[in-house]
Amino acid sequence: MPVNPVVHQHTEEAAFLGLLRTIAIHEPHYDLNHLTTLDNRIEAHLDGLRVAGPAGLDVLLQQLDPNAQGEIFAAAVLAFETANTAAMTRLAEHLRAHPDGARFMAAALGWLEWPRVEPWVEKLTGSPEALFRCIGLAACGMHRRDPGAALIAGLAHADAAVVAQAARTAGELRRRDLLPAIRAHRLHADENARFWANWATVQMGDEEALLPLRQFAEQPGPLQQRALPVLLAWQPRETSVAWIRQLMPQAQQRRMVIQAVGLLGDPLSLPWLIQQMQDVPQARVAGEAFSLITGVDLALLDLERRDTPDYDAGPNDDPTDTNVALNDDENLPWPDPNLVEAWWQREKDVYHNGTGYFLGQPIGEQGYRQALIQAQQRQRRVAAHGLARFRPTEVLFPVAAPAWRQRALLKV
Repeated sequence: MPVNPVVHQHTEEAAFLGLLRTIAIHEPHYDLNHLTTLDNRIEAHLDGLRVAGPAGLDVLLQQLDPNAQGEIFAAAVLAFETANTAAMTRLAEHLRAHPDGARFMAAALGWLEWPRVEPWVEKLTGSPEALFRCIGLAACGMHRRDPGAALIAGLAHADAAVVAQAARTAGELRRRDLLPAIRAHRLHADENARFWANWATVQMGDEEALLPLRQFAEQPGPLQQRALPVLLAWQPRETSVAWIRQLMPQAQQRRMVIQAVGLLGDPLSLPWLIQQMQDVPQARVAGEAFSLITGVDLALLDLERRDTPDYDAGPNDDPTDTNVALNDDENLPWPDPNLVEAWWQREKDVYHNGTGYFLGQPIGEQGYRQALIQAQQRQRRVAAHGLARFRPTEVLFPVAAPAWRQRALLKV
């Protein structure tokens, strides 16, 4: 029996939007309102598949090829919420062959409400297979739910991926009682396990983890962006200033230094950031750092270049080019250095050198909380780590959680 074209449309849209969401939660042009709109669209298509019954899930399962991503998310949502064990088995078989898709199953478990997934997550965290144990621990982290003994077992596991995920989840939950067990992995041979162990313990006040985390912040790659906001939130200000000054002359560290300057928040550095806007490869990230300190929306105040520079740091159509990563600056505005300089000359007397600012206000708990409500995703991630410093007993705020869950936590 042919499948209704409407069902096919729902499967395509649910899968596409599920993939888009994994990108959107890290993007500089998404705020909580945008995330709410996106999440509502995803839920609308999932509702369409729920109405379709088994046919919608069957179509998604048929689309599980080596390139499947959002399809795994949508299929897992439907499978787990209906306790469809046959579909779960199909998904498990697919992930054993293509483990890169595991994060989409974890995202599905994070999407559904905790009472519905808790029994399945408990099974996953006790799985003899490291892949599924990692998924279960990741889901606990997304929900900020403590898996109890499974977390302790994860930190003692022989598989480095399980150790890494257990350390990350413990850090998200702020399990200070597990500090000794996590610190044991500070020098782990596996890079990810080593990173997440230091990332977690820094947020529990472990000063000895600052140096290893600083080393990750100096190495280009995805872990660098994870390390920076935590490092600058917890490292003593004097240490951060000295570290930034030491790296500033190094051309290969310029982008990271620009980001670190933004996180430090000292208005003394704003003229230097404006100078960096003259350098096309660094212009947009310098504008982002400027906005992180001042709170200025460059696009809203019309402080952008009139003509976009002919520059593309992202992937291209050349099949021999290994540059396939998306450009992190793709959705940032192009600042006009002259217009930004004119704005700064008008407003500079409001700021006091030596004081850390975040989005135009002296760094503080209230400003971080306000940013979680109003700011954009990258800024919200900084705010979550900053707020963790002021609230050492609370879980790390989940800026990647479904928007309705975030709004409930923020009471907005």
